[in-house]
This record gives sequence, C-alpha cells and structure tokens, in this order.
Amino acid sequence: MLSIIEQIKQGKLWDFHGGIHPAENKALSSKQAIKAAGIPQELILPLKQHIGSRGDIIVNIGDYVLKGQPLTQGDIAMCVPIHAPSSGTITAIEQRTTAHPSGLTDLCIVIATDNQDTWCHATQYPDYQDRDPAELIEAIRLAGIAGLGGAGFPTARKLQGGLGNVDILIINAAECEPYITADDRLMQDYADEVIEGIRILRHIISPKLTLIGIEDNKPDAIKALEACVNEDDNIIIRVIPTKYPSGSSKQLVKLLTGREVPSQARSTSIGVIMQNVGTAFAIKRAIVNGEPLIERVVTLTGEAFKQRGNVFALLGTPIAYLLEKFDYKADKKYPRVIIGGSLMGFTLPHANVPITKITNCILTPKRKELPLHTYEMACIRCSACADACPASLLPQQLQWYAKDKNYDKCEEYNLSDCIECGACAYVCPSEIPLVQYYRQAKAEIWERKQDEMSAERARQRFEAKQQRMDRDKAERENRFAKAATDRRQHMATAGGDDAVAAAIARVKAKQAAATDTATPTIKPAVAAAIAKAKAKQAASVSEEAIPDNSEMAALRKQRKLQAREQKAAKHAELMQQQTVTEQPPEQASDKKDAVAAAVARAKARKAAQQTQSSTDTQPAVDAKPTTEVDTNVAVDPKKAAVAAAVARAKARKAAQQAQSSTETQPAVDAKPTTEVDTDVAVDPKKAAVAAAVARAKARKAAQQAQSSTETQPTVDAKPTTEVDTDVAVDPKKAAVAAAVARAKARKAAQQAQSTTETQPAVDAEPTTEVDTNAAVDPKKAAVAAAVARAKARKAAQQAQSSTETQPTVDAEPTTEIDTNVAVDPKKAAVAAAVARAKARKAAQQAQSTTETQPAVDAEPTTEVDTNVAGDPKKAAVAAAVARAKARKAAQQAQSSTETQPAVDAEPTTEVDTDVAGDPKKAAVAAAVARAKARKAAQQANKVQPNIEEE
Repeated sequence: MLSIIEQIKQGKLWDFHGGIHPAENKALSSKQAIKAAGIPQELILPLKQHIGSRGDIIVNIGDYVLKGQPLTQGDIAMCVPIHAPSSGTITAIEQRTTAHPSGLTDLCIVIATDNQDTWCHATQYPDYQDRDPAELIEAIRLAGIAGLGGAGFPTARKLQGGLGNVDILIINAAECEPYITADDRLMQDYADEVIEGIRILRHIISPKLTLIGIEDNKPDAIKALEACVNEDDNIIIRVIPTKYPSGSSKQLVKLLTGREVPSQARSTSIGVIMQNVGTAFAIKRAIVNGEPLIERVVTLTGEAFKQRGNVFALLGTPIAYLLEKFDYKADKKYPRVIIGGSLMGFTLPHANVPITKITNCILTPKRKELPLHTYEMACIRCSACADACPASLLPQQLQWYAKDKNYDKCEEYNLSDCIECGACAYVCPSEIPLVQYYRQAKAEIWERKQDEMSAERARQRFEAKQQRMDRDKAERENRFAKAATDRRQHMATAGGDDAVAAAIARVKAKQAAATDTATPTIKPAVAAAIAKAKAKQAASVSEEAIPDNSEMAALRKQRKLQAREQKAAKHAELMQQQTVTEQPPEQASDKKDAVAAAVARAKARKAAQQTQSSTDTQPAVDAKPTTEVDTNVAVDPKKAAVAAAVARAKARKAAQQAQSSTETQPAVDAKPTTEVDTDVAVDPKKAAVAAAVARAKARKAAQQAQSSTETQPTVDAKPTTEVDTDVAVDPKKAAVAAAVARAKARKAAQQAQSTTETQPAVDAEPTTEVDTNAAVDPKKAAVAAAVARAKARKAAQQAQSSTETQPTVDAEPTTEIDTNVAVDPKKAAVAAAVARAKARKAAQQAQSTTETQPAVDAEPTTEVDTNVAGDPKKAAVAAAVARAKARKAAQQAQSSTETQPAVDAEPTTEVDTDVAGDPKKAAVAAAVARAKARKAAQQANKVQPNIEEE
C-alpha cells in the first residue's frame, strides 16, 4: 500500500464536504501590479493585532521613533511586538476603534509621521542555512510576524510547535475568497521572494514534503512559481479545483493530504503544518533583509473605487487615507466599506479605522453589486446550510441555540469548529445571517471561559495561600512548643521555678495580704478543692511544670458564695423589719407586707405627736377605735395605696387635735370604727374614693380644733360612716363619694366658725348610708353630689342666722337614697330638683325670722305614693298640691312677727323606689321638694330658738 506522501507525489487529490461556487469578481483588482500606498500623516497602531496577548509598551508620548523600531515587547511565544512603520513622533497612546466585527476600541499608539521614512538598525541573516532553527524562530518572533492569511496566529509559536512533529509543509496559495487578489498579485510580482521564504521554512522545519496548494483560477501565479522552483527545493506545486472555501486550513489539508484535522485541534497534531504565501514573503524580508512586519499587501476593490488594485500599505494606515487616495466615490444611498471579502468580511462603523496585520482587502461595493440589507425570514428547514457546510456541522441547530443563548448546547454541537466561511448564509433561502449568530455566541463562550479560568486561578492561589499559612502556623507552634520545653528543662536543671508558677504565687500573696483583716471562712468542700488543686499543681510542676489555675477558680467560687449569703442575710433583715406589725398568717404576697408597714409607721407618728402635745397636766382621753385592715386589702397594689392614705389622714388629724388642746379641759374625741372592707380596692377607683373620704374627714377635724378657742366641753360625735364594697365598682361611684365627703367638710367648717361664744355644742351628724347600687349609673353619682351640695348650703345659712347665744339642736334626719333612684337619667334630675327646693326653703325661713319669737310650723308628713305618678295627670295633681302647701307655709312664716317658740317639724320625706320609674313621677317629687325648701328658708330667717325635727 502506498504511503500518503507517495500518493501525493503521484498527484492524487481528495475532497471535503460541502462548499459553494460564488461569483469570484477577482478580475477587478488582479490586472495591475502592486503599488505603494504612501505614508499618511498619522499612523494608528493597535497593540494587539494577532491571536494572543499584547506586549508591553516601551515608548512614551513625545518620543521620536525610527522606521522598524519596536514599540512593544514580550517574553512569551504568543506575544509578538509591533514596530514603527515609519519615522515620526508619538503623539498619543489612547483608545481608538480597531478593525474588528464588534466595532469596539482598543489601546493604540499614534505616530505623527515626518515623511523622512528613516530606518533604524536591522539584524539580517542572509546565511540562514548556517543558523540554528531556534535562532531563526526567535528572529521571526522579534520581527512581529503573525499569520497573514486572516487568522493572525503567531508564526514563531506555530513553527516551534511543529519542530520534529511534522513531515508535510503546506503553503496556502488558494485564496478562495471572492474579490481578494492580494496573494495572487504577490505571487505574480514577488514569486522569487515567496519561494525564498518557503526555503527558510523548510530549513527550520525540515519536512519530508513541501506542497503549494493553489486554485486553478490563478494561471499567472502558477507560472511564476514554477519558474522560481528548482528540483533541489523538493517543492511540489499542487493545483486544486476552484471551490469555496478550499483556502481554509482544515479543508486544504483534507484536499492535499486526505487527512482530517480533529475537532478543536490544529494541523500539527496530524503531522502537517501550514503557512500562508504572505507569511512566507514576510519571513524572507525579516530574515534576509532584516525588515520587521510593518506593511502588507491590501486589495482595494469594489465598484466604488475608481483606482482598483493591490497596494503595499503601512500598518496603522487609516482606511480613510486609502479611500481618499484611490478615488473612492461612495454610493449616496448606500455608503458601505467592508474589511475582507464579500463572504467573511464585516462592515466598518466608520472609515477612520487602521490597517492591521490581518487586513487583506478593502471592499467598497455599490447597491447593485452587493445588497446592503437582507430581510431575515423564518427557517423553512430546507437543510441547504447543512449541505453547504465544509465543516460538516448543523448550522440550523447552532443558530437556534445561539439565538436562545444556550451556549452549552452550542459547544455540544461543536460551534468552535465553525470557520465562519459564510457558505451557510450564502445558500440560505430565508436570508438568515447565520454567521453573525455564530460570532456572537463564540464571543460569549470565550468570555465565559476566560472568567472560569480567572476563577480557577484565583482558587488555586487561595488554596496555595491557605496551605502556606497553615504550614507557617504549624511551624510557629512547633517552634514555640520547642522553646517552652527547652525553657522548662533549663529551669528544672538550674533549680528554678516555672515563670507561670511564679506568677500564680505572686497573685496568691496579693490576695492573702488583701484578706488579712477579714479572712473568709472556707468551707470544707472549697478547702478540699483547693488542696486538690495544690496537689495537682505540685505534681504538674514537678513533672512538666505546667501551670494550674484551679486554685484561682476555687477562690472565685468562694467569693461568689459569700456574696450570695450576704445578699440573703440583707434580704432577711429587711423582711423582719417589715413584719413588725401583726399580720394574719394567710398573707401571701410582698404587697401585703408593704400595707402593714405603712399602717405601723402611721401609728408611730401619731403616738409621737400625742406625746409632744401633752404639755399641761390634764386628763386626756383619746379613743381611737381599732382599725382593721383585712388581709385582702393588698391583693392589688392600689389597695395598699388606699390603706396608706387612710393612715396618713388619721395621723394628721391626731396631730391637729393635740396642738389645739392648749388649756386644761376634758377632751373626748370619739371616732367610731372605720371599716374598710376587703373589696374597697378591687378597682383602682375605689382607692381614690377612700382617699378622698379620709382627706375630707381630716380637714373637718382641723377646722373644729381651731374653732375651740375657749374652755368648754366638746363632744364630737361622728357616727359610723360605712362605705360599701360596691361603691367604687364604677369610676363615677368614686366621684359621688368624694363629693359627699367634701360637702360634709364644708358644713363642719361653717358650723365651727359660727360658734364664737361659749356654749355647749352638740353636732350630731346622722349616719349617711350610700347604698351599693347608688352609683350603678353615672347619673346616680350626679344625684348624690347634688344632695350633698344642698345640705352644705342649708347648713351655712343656718349658721349665719344664729347670731345670739342659744342652744342649737340641729337634727338632720336620715336621708335615704334608694338604689333605684338613678336607674334612669331622669331620676337623677328628680333628686337634684328635690335638693334645690330644700335649699331655697331654708333660705326663706332664715329671712322670715326677723324677730325672736317662738314659731310652731307644723308641716305634716308628705307622702308621695308610688302610684301617684303612674299617670301623667296624677303627677300634675301632686305637683299642684305641693305648690299650694308651699305658698301657705310661706304666708304663715311672714305673719309670725312676734316672739314665740318655734317648732319646725319637717316630716320625713320618703322617695319610694317607684317614684322615678317614670319621668312624670320625678317631676312630682321635684315639686314637693321645692315647696319644702322655700318654707324652710323663710323659717330660718327668724332669730329665735329653732328646733327642727325631722
């Protein structure tokens, strides 16, 4: 079986899948020889014009550079420098738009040329046959040579990877892209230099066979190459059929050798290395002539150019300069400038874009020549794109996944093998720009991989740092442990103590000195713990001299125990002080203790005041009945406040009475028992009621004490006042009780002021009972308050009328307010009207008594039956009767102008529980009360002994 090389020598060719035959349009620019484009005023040099990393800038703004002088440098194989294409001054290092499909900017060096084109020193290797391949490869790298076929892969890196691994060298001269003729004219005009460059490559790689693959549509170039090749060169020129994209690297290898390059691999993996015709020409110039890559052949084509052809353009030349120099006439409706051919090229955003190492063509078509706009339609699944794909891919699926941004699926369908030839888009009947989708997806995938690589490098650096820190920590701990061990051994050998043990001893000495005056009692358990700690410490010091802090911990524990015991003792003493007074055994809370303590303090203050007041020798009888505070008084905190207020009021009253007894007289102060039931403070407002009652009583007692300025027997009999437990069930009950207390206090004060002469005074205040239901409704409270105010006004008028010395007996009959009086708001109005009537009656009686005469005014008992107001007419009758009686009483009072004994008998007024059942009953009762009040007032005005019996 013949080998691959033998089959190639016999002229065998292979074929690749797919491919198309578009219109070539090469005749527009291939008729004329290559020209020099000239030197523009400004050169724009992007730092990255190849695949790989860009070099470091070694010049500054304002520097003057010579032609061929390097502007960047790099030490790695994938980094090739750039050189100054002409002499001039660096004016800027800034971002400029570059020749890329994205239209983005990149860092560029801007040179203002001086048109002198002065060369710098160049290193030449005319005897390259005698040079080492590695030296030549380094010279190629320093010359900045990258693949000029369009990929831009660094040539030195490709040659270095092929050393000893390849047996076939292929020179790509196919140039299959429509409109492009740069390689064709280069082979026609500079065939000898191209062949010399191929010889240099053969010397470096030493292949078994060298092939030049060229399409059959370039007959002039084929003849020129054949004329320069001799038999010793071992170079075979292989003419291949014209088919796009036969100029692609993988497809040309398949055509010439029959070998297929694996996915995501290079041709060197199958023993084949490929270089472009323009790259071979640049290698010859760099090695033999010492010229770095500063210019290249560029095809200027398209119907918009008046002067079409190929030119040597300096790298960095603005495309706008070439358009202007070669008579570019833009289509007014569709101005368009394309870099590259009609299938793989891309439109520029503007013309101020520089020429780079991979720029091989500038195409300026008119509207009829190439349609500007394509109208993308839906895919019809015709499979024409799959049939035309030279890489045997599935363009339809790739377009779907790229459009959906499903980049994982794109990689699964080998998107990286796409050569972006544009054959699929060319044959698509729906005019879908497939290549644009592929380019965008490739850029996204590349960005993601770069991020992943950066993250992986960061992770590796972090892990390496952690390992280094852990290693340093372990070494440091080992070093400290070794130093401590050595120190202990040295101290043990020298007979000294450990430093830690010495520090513990000093702490113990300080504690012993501080606790000499009050050495705490150490419990047996603590002492045992301390002994054990000392034993352990002694053992550890003797063996390893390791510090032991157990004794310190035991001392701290002892101090905590002592603090807790002292706190408990203080608490017990406080509890004993609070329990001086006798309390029932069933007290169940600390609040009860507070109540008892307050009562005890009040009694003590009262006893002290009584002792100080007894300065004269007189019999003192102070009868203070027993005050019983039930155990449930302090169930709530507000009950305690009630009891305390009562105690303070009693204390103030006792003090005032003691100060008033300045003369020797028998004093009998009889204060009946005050019982505060256990439910008084069930609600906070009950407490307020009780406190108000206590304050009123205190003020009354003080006023009576101040009025007794002469020596007379005083008998103050205050009947028992019972405040039932339900008085303060509602807040308004509290207001009722407080108003009653204030009224009584004012009445007592007025009576005390009127007794200016020495006379026996008997003030009998009958028992006032406020039933538990009196304040069930807020309006009941208003009724009680009105009654109290009426009584106060009546007492004041009577006191003013008694200007002469006479015995006064003021008997106020018991006033009973039934629980149902204020069931309805109108009942309250009835009771208030009754009170006002009584007050007016008392005033009229006082005015009528102008002379001293006995007056006998007999007013029979007025009984208002419960059924009187059952009907509105009955109420009117009762009211008329009451008004008539009132007028008669007033006339009798005015007619009694002589001195006569006066007996005013006011019969008991009973308001039955049903009187206020209806609003009309209330009106009847109110009328009766007003009549009686007017009569009482008229009688009170007479100055005579007055006996009023109820």
